[in-house]
Amino acid sequence: MGNDLAAFAKENGVKYFMISYTDLFGGQRAKLVPAQAIADMQKDGAGFAGFATWLDLTPAHPDMLAVPDPDSVIQLPWKPEVAWIAANCIMDEKSVEQAPRNTLRRLIDEAAGDGMHVKTGVEAEFFLISPDGKTISDEYDTASKPCYDQQAVMRRYDVIAEICDHMLALGWGPYQNDHEDANGQFEMNWAFDDALATADKHSFFKFMVKSVAEKHGLRATFMPKPFPGLTGNGCHAHISVWDKDGKTNVFADNAMELGLSAKGKNFLGGIMKHASALAAITNPTVNSYKRINAPRTISGATWAPNSVTWTGNNRTHMVRVPGPGRFELRLPDGAANPYLLQAVIIAAGLDGIRSKADPGKRYDIDMYQFGHTVEGAPKLPLNLLDALREFDNDKSLKAALGEEFSSAYLKLKHQEWNSYASHFTQWERDHTLDI
Repeated sequence: MGNDLAAFAKENGVKYFMISYTDLFGGQRAKLVPAQAIADMQKDGAGFAGFATWLDLTPAHPDMLAVPDPDSVIQLPWKPEVAWIAANCIMDEKSVEQAPRNTLRRLIDEAAGDGMHVKTGVEAEFFLISPDGKTISDEYDTASKPCYDQQAVMRRYDVIAEICDHMLALGWGPYQNDHEDANGQFEMNWAFDDALATADKHSFFKFMVKSVAEKHGLRATFMPKPFPGLTGNGCHAHISVWDKDGKTNVFADNAMELGLSAKGKNFLGGIMKHASALAAITNPTVNSYKRINAPRTISGATWAPNSVTWTGNNRTHMVRVPGPGRFELRLPDGAANPYLLQAVIIAAGLDGIRSKADPGKRYDIDMYQFGHTVEGAPKLPLNLLDALREFDNDKSLKAALGEEFSSAYLKLKHQEWNSYASHFTQWERDHTLDI
């Protein structure tokens, strides 16, 4: 890609750069910078008032500078005169430790120091809905089992194909698109990559899907549970670890159970050990817990876990091992911060490897039908407050993610919970007026 953004602009006809960073709540923040000014921005960064976004800063803090990472630059396929670029936040010439991309980069470096190269893929589900957000966009998408519905996916062909064309042009290696298990819901898959590259692509994907949907007069949402009775938006993560050169999968061992090496089992053990706490990161909103603790949906299954269990190729558990050398974490949802999702996976996994954590008993039962027979497996948090308490009590996970980040995240998320808890609802009036 090269390191000179001014030269990149000249060679590719770019007029503007979107210098973008992601805050603690997953909000994408950007400044639109003309190409003529990008050389100075590449050197010094674009200035932001951090307090104006979801970071634990005050109006008195100095400028936060977002320094673009030239390796992340992506020319917008639907508006080629603009290029998006992820940035790393600094203040007073020091890294802003609470900034999500910085948190991830530090953990990637830590893993590299242990000779490990984490590679991941994500399955980011979304709904195409009406602009007002009240209904799905396709009035004919009414089947009780709509997953893989041929007609429904073709009625949204213009949107889905345009997004897939863009991923093909960007060289992401997209390989399948489908109508998902809820009416109005879709999933698009692209090739796995290094954890930072996956996080950048995941961030850009959300921006791209929303932009293309708006172009077609629709709205896209990654909200975990936008409609009661319908399957929610998951963001399953597929995880493998490779050697320091990134060429040998150190999770793969065909002589071991399910083809998962001892190191892979220990990494999985870390995920299991910290599951209830990492839910605060992988399932970061009030609405998240209406997905993982939902009653049966119209289709017959939520496709979301509610207990800390693992299995082979069985989608009713929190973690499944679908094949040798990797596993799928099915806990995260569409609200997960692309950078913090990767960071917390690495943090938990590294702790698992260092402590030689045992993932515990493997279960192969249908958890949706026989989950009540499992003894000893922790239940996932019932709400965001429970998840935040679990995270706050998990000292080793907080330390791994960084005390500055953990403190900032807990502070702002508790404020969010308190705002929700103090909000008056129609439910309260319906159930309390006549008491």
